[in-house]
Amino acid sequence: MDRGGRKRGGSISRGMLPLLALHAVTEYCRLDRKPPLTAGLMAANTIVYLRPEFLDHIIPYIDEVWFNPHLVLKYKDLKRFLLSPFYHINESHLVYNMLSLLWKGIQLETSMGTAEFASMIAVLVPMSQGITLLLSKLLLLFFDYDTPYYREYAVGFSGVLFAMKVILNAQSGPYTYVNGLMVPTRYAAWAELILIQMFVPGVSFLGHLGGILAGLGYLHLKSSLSGSSNPLIKLVRGLVGAVSFPFKYLWGIGSYRRRVHGRGAVGGRWAGNRSDTWRCQACTFDNSGLLTFCEMCGTGRSQDSSFHTPTSEVHDIALEELRRRRVQRFGGL
Repeated sequence: MDRGGRKRGGSISRGMLPLLALHAVTEYCRLDRKPPLTAGLMAANTIVYLRPEFLDHIIPYIDEVWFNPHLVLKYKDLKRFLLSPFYHINESHLVYNMLSLLWKGIQLETSMGTAEFASMIAVLVPMSQGITLLLSKLLLLFFDYDTPYYREYAVGFSGVLFAMKVILNAQSGPYTYVNGLMVPTRYAAWAELILIQMFVPGVSFLGHLGGILAGLGYLHLKSSLSGSSNPLIKLVRGLVGAVSFPFKYLWGIGSYRRRVHGRGAVGGRWAGNRSDTWRCQACTFDNSGLLTFCEMCGTGRSQDSSFHTPTSEVHDIALEELRRRRVQRFGGL
């Protein structure tokens, strides 16, 4: 990619970032399970790009973190090695990568779970960077490719995204679409690599190739560890559980939406087992366990009335009878 700097005090949005935020919020609102790590990764990349003033002294400048194989090996610069994926050279670069991360992250995190997804990202970042570093060094040693690859400057999350695409394709059907072309799923990442290299100027071929190889390596590593416990996943699962507990608690409270006032709710869902409530089979209203009659329609509590009774049951009570009971129940209010 082209080499460039970042001015002090943050970047000014040209209108694409608000659209990205709107799209991300829309996607999250329609999901039952909100993947927190995907949202965190998107937020981290965006904050690094925008560089708010109160974080200006903490976030390194892009000139300090460009991924350059020559500089990484010469100075053993881990900052360039590990931080360069989280930097982007312009707004379109950031938005394109974050839209791809949103789509891939939602599918992978919801299918894997946050702990395994976090361990996957923790492996893919250094693995994709390391493979890219190795490829550039091999090209220098065997083909004397110095400037094109070994001294190339690159940043961006696209290498990790290519690895995620390989892993996601391993869970998909036999065929998929790449820019409108149907290709076998196992070759989809390779097809996208070639198409991007042909039609998008200034991209890092080795960075994308390193991502694909990292995805294949991760799948091989995962299959070899399938019969044994993975200590990294256990560690990440414990950390994620401790950090996300307050958010899960708050989300659980917010997800239990009451549609009426009083001690019950109509058609709500609650993650836990509530022994102190029972669901009316006539109107699906959740009543206190101390009551023997439904507060909403007056129907008596039956033996199998519980909170977990599906709302899609076909009830024996006619709608007119149910309406009459409600009028009779609340007519004097």
